[in-house]
Amino acid sequence: MSDNSAPSVTGSSPAPSAAGLRVTVDLNLCQAYAQCCYAAPDHFVLKGREALHYDPAPSTGARADIERARIACPVQAIRVENTGTSRR
Repeated sequence: MSDNSAPSVTGSSPAPSAAGLRVTVDLNLCQAYAQCCYAAPDHFVLKGREALHYDPAPSTGARADIERARIACPVQAIRVENTGTSRR
């Protein structure tokens, strides 16, 4: 891609839940290579040349797909965190 501008991302901030994942994409790193889209097409979609759409709060059942996308990102722009709270 010859355009050096950072891609835009759409998605709302995830609401805290009892169990789930929080996915964030660092727009300062993301270069819209779309490897996440190939690795997890149900969770990441590139619209146009640079508009990345993704689910910021997928269920824990999607972890394998999300981790595959995180690992596939050549610039390591995807971060995945658990949102569940631990009980003592």
